[in-house]
Amino acid sequence: MAASFRWILQLHKDVPEAARFYSQGLDFTVNVCTLRWAELQSGPLKLALMQSPKYLSNGYSSIRSFTVTDINSTVTKLMALGAELDGPIKYEIHGKVASMRYAADGHVLGLCEPA
Repeated sequence: MAASFRWILQLHKDVPEAARFYSQGLDFTVNVCTLRWAELQSGPLKLALMQSPKYLSNGYSSIRSFTVTDINSTVTKLMALGAELDGPIKYEIHGKVASMRYAADGHVLGLCEPA
């Protein structure tokens, strides 16, 4: 049997705040959330959040990319929850794209609204 993908693991300073960000901003379901660990789900994708302020820096992290149905409303929701737009929304041939940074931990989110 081949290995299968289990989840994406992100380190955060404040796990409950990060869980709120993903659940309210991108409609992830929170399966488990404690002060040190959270598991969230969107369809088959699982996102694990673990507390680790010691290893976080203010630099860019790897990018998590999400397909959304309305990029403008998603950007607005995420900004209200503490994200920053990293440049303008771009109108590409394949659809609208945006890059955002979750200010609390510096994680970068890519958003795409297909054409």
